[in-house]
Amino acid sequence: MTDLAQLRPERLLSVREVFGIDSDLQVPAFAERDAHVPEVDSAYRFNRDVTLAILAGFMRDRRVMVQGLHGTGKSTHIEQVAARLNWPCVRVNLDGHISRLDLVGKDAVVIKDGMQVTEFQEGIVPWALQRPVALVFDEYDAGRPDVMFVIQRVLERDGKFTLMDQNRVLTPHPCFRLFATANTVGLGNLNGLYHGAQRLNHAQIDRWNIVATLNYLPRDEEVAIVQARVPALAGAASLPLLQSMVAVAQLTRQGFAAGDLSTLMSPRTVITWAENLEIFGDAALAFRLSFVNKCDEAERPVVAEYFQRCFDRELGESYALQDRPAAAA
Repeated sequence: MTDLAQLRPERLLSVREVFGIDSDLQVPAFAERDAHVPEVDSAYRFNRDVTLAILAGFMRDRRVMVQGLHGTGKSTHIEQVAARLNWPCVRVNLDGHISRLDLVGKDAVVIKDGMQVTEFQEGIVPWALQRPVALVFDEYDAGRPDVMFVIQRVLERDGKFTLMDQNRVLTPHPCFRLFATANTVGLGNLNGLYHGAQRLNHAQIDRWNIVATLNYLPRDEEVAIVQARVPALAGAASLPLLQSMVAVAQLTRQGFAAGDLSTLMSPRTVITWAENLEIFGDAALAFRLSFVNKCDEAERPVVAEYFQRCFDRELGESYALQDRPAAAA
């Protein structure tokens, strides 16, 4: 098996052919698939601007942050680009339990030749830094301050990383890449939606070369994704039903933007609704179980109104799978 650290890009891929984007750019790619390369999702839909931003990260070693609301597919977008380039990719969720030692490394007791010895074990940052790996920091704006300053070191142009305990200075592998996803842009939890989001040091945000924003997909594309995820609803007969479901989701997003709702439906929630619809055979019941019961009780009448507008019936009524509404306007 080829040593991961020895891998190098061996070919150039056409952005037009691989991603369907009208561009003459060619991006380096690996010929071999390593165990760290994500699986290709053939149903994934690429956003043009975000895809080009991520590709710039792979092509020119730019530090790329993808910002957007939950469920827009930020992390998956980076993974799916990496999957098509055969580029090893590792995701780290910067939750409150990730410490500086997890990122940098620590001394650990190991057994060697039947004896206990203390040995330094590298954290994820020095491990990835020395390999052709795309390191993705998920929930970047939820990281603890001490953790964020560790990351700041590798955001510099040369990206060298010092292991203080080892008296070693690590030089990044030529194919090491760094990405991040965030719900906010380091401004904190302004609207109360993302508890735990931190205000980030502006000097650190300034070190990210590219910040791309990923929004929800147009209705037809979102419907196509749901059809790909739930084959039972892929037929033409189910199209009006799915259009109505996505129309409800879009109304919740508009209601959230207007301040009428504190919860919105992501594409992930729509897919869950479709999967539950396949199980229960009742769109209203599946909707209540998938989304309505997550909402504040005071906001449920608003959500019920959205459902009534798109399905032309009350949310409390049973709505069998074989009933097909007219396509929502």
